[in-house]
Amino acid sequence: MSSLYLLHSHNHAEMNHSAPVFNVQLLLGLFFVLLFTAYIIAVFITNQRYKKWPVFRTVSWTIGIGFALVAVVGPLASSAHTNFTAHMMSHLLLSMIAPIFMAIAKPMTLLLRTANTTLARKLTSILKSRLLKFISHPITAAVLNVGGLWLLYTTNLYTYMHENAFIALFVHFHFFIAGYVFTISIIYFDPVYHQYSYRFRAAVLIAAIAGHDILSKYMYANPPAGVSRQEAEMGSMVMYYAGDWIEVVLIIIFCWQWYKSTKPRRSAAVEFNREEQVALYGKEG
Repeated sequence: MSSLYLLHSHNHAEMNHSAPVFNVQLLLGLFFVLLFTAYIIAVFITNQRYKKWPVFRTVSWTIGIGFALVAVVGPLASSAHTNFTAHMMSHLLLSMIAPIFMAIAKPMTLLLRTANTTLARKLTSILKSRLLKFISHPITAAVLNVGGLWLLYTTNLYTYMHENAFIALFVHFHFFIAGYVFTISIIYFDPVYHQYSYRFRAAVLIAAIAGHDILSKYMYANPPAGVSRQEAEMGSMVMYYAGDWIEVVLIIIFCWQWYKSTKPRRSAAVEFNREEQVALYGKEG
């Protein structure tokens, strides 16, 4: 999420001589390129062994990675270091838009299909663990996602991330991962081993949207440390209005899944077991 930069621009080098020198954009960009490469390799492997992987899933992953790269590498990322509006656009791309497309791509299902049976069973055991259950719980995911935003913009963390590369990397990885985990805790595409009702997830989603919107209004009146009032007002409006449109997309997907679940077809448990079987063995029945 947010701004990226080449650490130790002239001004920040004077502010913090002890900070390590490395290219934050390069490291974050490499991370997403590796994710893209791993997904494509997995698609190739599963296509050789089993039923062809849906093209639209691969396209969705590619789009998601593309949005993430725009957020962390290039002109927008560089501008985000000094311009709060660009910073907020980067946040929306990295922690809200990219995770939706990447969730639709069903990466965990692809991973389970690609792995051999022994490895797939180990991965499944991890996914069923209490730790993953806690992290992927909708409330936990919402707190990590929205709570992280409040922490960034209402403390000096926003200033520190521009002065220290390790903090910058931590903040960006946290907000991407938190955004992705929150997305998959609300909309289910991959097999989910700890499922929660639609009503419960809807309540969490509404609360998270409210927290996001309240924060944007708070920043409009109380600029983050080091941000001018004019920049804060513009960035807050981007967060509020553009963020709402992205949240509408998430709501539409959620409601579509809820509607599908009410159809008089196989039960959700049967559908889930089929997904798990395909993931582990690459076939049904």
